[in-house]
Amino acid sequence: MTITRHDRRPAGRWDPFAGFNDLYEEMSRLLTTAFPDASRISVNAWSPPVDVEETDDAYVVEADLPGVKAEDVSVDVHGNELRISAEIEQREHEGVLRRQTRRSGRFDYRVGLPGEVDSEGCDADLDNGVLTLRLPKTKASQRRRIPVHGPSQSPQSGEQIEAGESSNS
Repeated sequence: MTITRHDRRPAGRWDPFAGFNDLYEEMSRLLTTAFPDASRISVNAWSPPVDVEETDDAYVVEADLPGVKAEDVSVDVHGNELRISAEIEQREHEGVLRRQTRRSGRFDYRVGLPGEVDSEGCDADLDNGVLTLRLPKTKASQRRRIPVHGPSQSPQSGEQIEAGESSNS
């Protein structure tokens, strides 16, 4: 394997991050060579920070999407799989861009939830750059606390009598 260095730094200045750029480019080339179908996979793929919280009756998902308009976000739920996708467009710059750490481009975030979701009752709200989803659980997947009885709290054997039976039998 040959690693070529592309010197993009101004003359006489050392760039401590130049090696990372070379490594990134070489890994991209290796991925494309090893997996020819990787053209469908974006090497620049990313996903926003996301929190998934489970309550007794729903999953609450919060995703940071600064600068994204509500009409540019797509949210899909199928069974227990959640998919959020959108595109953050690159802003036009007038001057020379010296450093860029803000993400841009298309993302596709997918997560499998622990249980089934009632897709008819889902709610999505985008406010101040935070997408909040409330995904109600189906009745079958709702969490239920089962009380545990100790020896002194257990039901008495005579309390549960089948219909038509007598307690004197």
